[in-house]
Amino acid sequence: MTYKKLKIVSSKLLLNLFFVLACLMALIPILYALSISFTKDASLLSKDFSFIPKKFTLDNYKAVFTEEPVPLWFWNSIFLAFATICLSLCTAVPASYVFSRWKFHGRKGILKILLLLYSFPSILSMFAIYKMMSSLHLINTRLGLIIIYAGTMSVFALWNMKGYFDTIPVEIEEAAKIDGCSDFEIVVKIVTPLARPSLIVTGTMVLNYVWNEYIFSINFLTGSSNETLASGLYSLQATEMSGSWPVFSAAAILVSLPVLMIFFLSQKYMTSGLTSGGVKG
Repeated sequence: MTYKKLKIVSSKLLLNLFFVLACLMALIPILYALSISFTKDASLLSKDFSFIPKKFTLDNYKAVFTEEPVPLWFWNSIFLAFATICLSLCTAVPASYVFSRWKFHGRKGILKILLLLYSFPSILSMFAIYKMMSSLHLINTRLGLIIIYAGTMSVFALWNMKGYFDTIPVEIEEAAKIDGCSDFEIVVKIVTPLARPSLIVTGTMVLNYVWNEYIFSINFLTGSSNETLASGLYSLQATEMSGSWPVFSAAAILVSLPVLMIFFLSQKYMTSGLTSGGVKG
């Protein structure tokens, strides 16, 4: 083996080793929480804590469904996520198609401004959003929170979908126009089905945001019957932090499972959906 080949192999080996170690480091908190969820007491703070529970129990998982309204939080999050995904995609698909195909004046400037606004933390605009929603009587309503979520993620959806539309050959649409298809039919029947990987990835990312967001939900949607999974877990951790870490860990594990399953199921679309949906001029 030549020195050059040896150097390439060594570099790849070190890079793979680095990624393996990074994955293991990322798994440690998850394994830690998983172990606590099967523990009878809050022994996580003791010096002799191990990742293998000494007193294995499923009582914490039973308590999640009997002592805490987790099923209600779950359905609230499902409703908000589904509605936000539908609204985000229904606005992002036509908007991204327009920005991809129509070369109008100021197009690039508008895209850059949208990207700049998206780079700022949404919490900075919370007071202004609260005043606006209050004037529209949308505080403490699901519709108000859905609008906030969709507005937050619509810029990401627009950029990702536009990047994917840019990769679709224009000749396909020109052939469809010759056959008599309107612009609406081209978008609905031709372009959108071809952009399925990007649609799945965009929907998954919106789902992940809504599923884990709690700052807006605890401020704009009050009341125990309106709590989402994220806000419910936050309140559980904040009010019972001293004695319910095992129950909190069990709830956190259960909350994470649906999103993890969706990520694994959509994994084959992730690479093409994100790389093809990269930022383009």
